[in-house]
Amino acid sequence: MGRRMTRTGFSPERLERARRVMRGHCQEAGGEVPGMVTVYSRHGETHVEAHGAATIGGAQTARDTIFRIASLTKPVTAVAVMILVEECVLRLDDPVDEHLPELADRRVLAHVDAALDETVQAHRPITIRDLLTFTYGFGVHMGGNDANPVQRAKTRLGFADGPPQPASVPGPDEVMRRLGSLPLMYQPGERWSYNTGSDVLGVLVARASGRPFDAFLTERVFAPLGMRDTGFSVPAEKIGRLATAYTADEDGATAVYDPAEGGQWASPPPFPSGAGGLVSTAVDYLAFARMLINGGRHPGGRILSRPSVAAMTTGHLTEAQRAHGGFFPDDFAAENWGFGVSVTTRRTGLAGPGAYGWDGGLGTVWRNDPAEDLTAVLLTQKAWTGPAGPRVAGDFLTCAYQAIDD
Repeated sequence: MGRRMTRTGFSPERLERARRVMRGHCQEAGGEVPGMVTVYSRHGETHVEAHGAATIGGAQTARDTIFRIASLTKPVTAVAVMILVEECVLRLDDPVDEHLPELADRRVLAHVDAALDETVQAHRPITIRDLLTFTYGFGVHMGGNDANPVQRAKTRLGFADGPPQPASVPGPDEVMRRLGSLPLMYQPGERWSYNTGSDVLGVLVARASGRPFDAFLTERVFAPLGMRDTGFSVPAEKIGRLATAYTADEDGATAVYDPAEGGQWASPPPFPSGAGGLVSTAVDYLAFARMLINGGRHPGGRILSRPSVAAMTTGHLTEAQRAHGGFFPDDFAAENWGFGVSVTTRRTGLAGPGAYGWDGGLGTVWRNDPAEDLTAVLLTQKAWTGPAGPRVAGDFLTCAYQAIDD
């Protein structure tokens, strides 16, 4: 007889291996992460498991622990934009000027290290597609917050690159006024620049829909998908389920980044950040991820059409944009960028071409692999110390793929 096959294609023995590996990354087992929730879902079978502590010295992590998901917000923001594209309220290649006049008639730095008044005229208007693909000409600069005049100006205006700080950001109109006071770092369409595009998209969705961004997401995405614990803050009655967020101090020791009680996510922020502001649970984010892998469908209906999901999860960067983008050299050698997601273009690890997803700098990972019908979600609350990510993130994805048994 041939070897035994599981009905779903997951190996029970290999899922147990995944549990052992992930538990080993928790501090109580000598690892660096206080706690986590993992999700593996495939062919209708889902495994959601909690390991370690939600707060060091406090409550254990549970399936319904709430996490700050950081940049896993970006794919949600892209979905909101595509809803309005499908309704013909927005059009991908239209200039943003109608809804975002602060970004009209842009000046562009003569070179990225130039003085703020050393500019040229933008070659063309910024489009909605530019914002979705992070090619609108403004964003994170890898040199750091003091690297050049524009980075120093960004920092003075409250746009310092780094982990989300929702309590310190002003309201949407003031954010756009400040952005509009700065020149672009690059010509629209010239190169990939991380992060800021998603924050601008949140304002765009609010203005185009006539609804606050948080309300739009609740009505059009979270409520239909049953994502009851997802939003830009945690209400008082749920604050006990919010994990404490940690980072590493200058000596590498674990330090509190944001507490649950009285922290930055304990009350609604002035600016609902489309780039990194959401909190969620593993089960909630699974509902969002499975909607995408099912072509926009969910058990109660449809959020997007299948072609819209395909547009989101296709790499849109040109060879030139990929050559000069990313966080480090060759970052896009095996990846491309869709709308709010990274897309695998060739197999260098276990993920194959067409897999997509993203990571959050406060300790979160998500991947969909349509060819395998696989969704994997990892929620921790230990911040990354660099763009390459910690070992726990890579081990998690290895664990997801090695558990496949068909």
